[in-house]
Amino acid sequence: MTKFIIVTGGVLSSVGKGTVSASIGLLLKARGYNVTLVKVDPYLNVDAGTMNPYMHGEVFVTDDGAETDLDLGHYERFVGINMSKYNNITAGKVYFEVIRKEREGKYLGQTVQIIPHVTDEIKSMIRKAAEKANAEVVIVEIGGTVGDIESLPFLEAVRQLRIEEAEPNVLFVHVALVEYLKATEEIKTKPLQHSVQELRRIGIQPDIIIARSVVPLDEETRKKIALFTNVRPENIFSNYDVSMTYEVPLILENQGVPSRILEKLQLKDSQPNLEDWKKFISDLKEGKREVTIALVGKYTKLKDSYISIKEAIYHAAAKLKLKPVLLWIESTDLESYPQELEKLKKVNGIIVLPGFGARGVEGKISAIRIARENNIPFLGICYGMQLAVVEFARNIMGLKGAHTTEVDPKTPYPVITLLDEQKKVVQVGGTMRLGLQKVIIKEGTLANKIYGSTVAYERHRHRYEVNPEYVDELQKNGMVISGISENGLVEMIELKDHKFFVGLQGHPEYRSRPLAPSPVFVSFLKASAGIE
Repeated sequence: MTKFIIVTGGVLSSVGKGTVSASIGLLLKARGYNVTLVKVDPYLNVDAGTMNPYMHGEVFVTDDGAETDLDLGHYERFVGINMSKYNNITAGKVYFEVIRKEREGKYLGQTVQIIPHVTDEIKSMIRKAAEKANAEVVIVEIGGTVGDIESLPFLEAVRQLRIEEAEPNVLFVHVALVEYLKATEEIKTKPLQHSVQELRRIGIQPDIIIARSVVPLDEETRKKIALFTNVRPENIFSNYDVSMTYEVPLILENQGVPSRILEKLQLKDSQPNLEDWKKFISDLKEGKREVTIALVGKYTKLKDSYISIKEAIYHAAAKLKLKPVLLWIESTDLESYPQELEKLKKVNGIIVLPGFGARGVEGKISAIRIARENNIPFLGICYGMQLAVVEFARNIMGLKGAHTTEVDPKTPYPVITLLDEQKKVVQVGGTMRLGLQKVIIKEGTLANKIYGSTVAYERHRHRYEVNPEYVDELQKNGMVISGISENGLVEMIELKDHKFFVGLQGHPEYRSRPLAPSPVFVSFLKASAGIE
């Protein structure tokens, strides 16, 4: 029988449910179990694809082209498995499916209601994810906070799941904030107590509580939480502040969390193999040689907008035993305050980040010019690559006014234009060129050296491309087209007489893992640090 671990959150959002879920997944996989994870998002968007990153952080893209919540990135990085469209369930998906069935007459004669029709659909989607992954253990993270009105159908669905599955195949883990008052050095548990009371009011008694706190819980605090939550002290654990999220699995392992979970699910426990994970953390901490990387984008005020890129840098840094210093630069500031451009001349490497639209575009182009003219290692991802082509066309080829038609539809030199397949697209959601795509790499190029192959695969998320009409002219002026798609789209660009100048249409950050860093980021950091 498949086992289900339901992870809920209390007191406030972003309390660390995703990291806890991913950590549990890692610890169970390290014991030999086939694990998958499901993120439930209560919002009515069908997927995360149409949301501004400031609203919900990065949009994470899977191999099969699903635009999902950023927590799926945590799952992939920690557990080392590929997620799919089945691993992210949204209220929008659920209601869309229920209404579709109602219109098709699947519920003829019935009054369609939240219970049982919506809750049945939620359970069906959770079980479908388990089936697709052939999972022994499914970890289901319920997004939002207990008490939110939009979460209620999902909580009701998992309450029913426990009744329907044979005992003890469903276990509830509640992650909630325990506030630490620095002035009085007191730990306050009342908010956590109330969140558990809210869970119990709707019929869910947590089996395990993981308290998110600044400092570790003491025994007295555990007993107090136990008294008011009906959870025994030995089933209450502490997820306290650490220097990096990758340490959370070790914290939970040291407290015996996975062993307690397996005991309650009546599964066999064993000694986990975590040596590679510990080595990765050690290598990342031991990096003493600093390398300063400027990250230029339009959403840098919320670092979660680019979380996969940030983590990919750390993965590569651990492999090279470097200490990355990240300088976040808002591209609009480069337009409003030109003196900010001087900062870029002092960094070791520049990454121009992905992102759609006109805001901050000229700032990004200025950053690219500085990288090109000052021989500073440069990495352009997606839009960053496209704008590198724009900068090259303007300042090397002399095409004044060259641009992407996304920003300037009337540009005299449309070096970046809409994909042919996108020209008849009307709907916005889920209609881009998405998911894993094959890249054919030219022999003898830097791209060939980076991947060690003439074929690579990266995940994509874009509507625009390098205009095929300008490819020959770009090459004549010194730009190397080092990677193309199977149907001839430009996938990678580089400049020969430069320390490292690479642009990718794909997103190498999505496939980077702590134990298997992206070769693109490893090569970029090598160049930035001057490592041969």
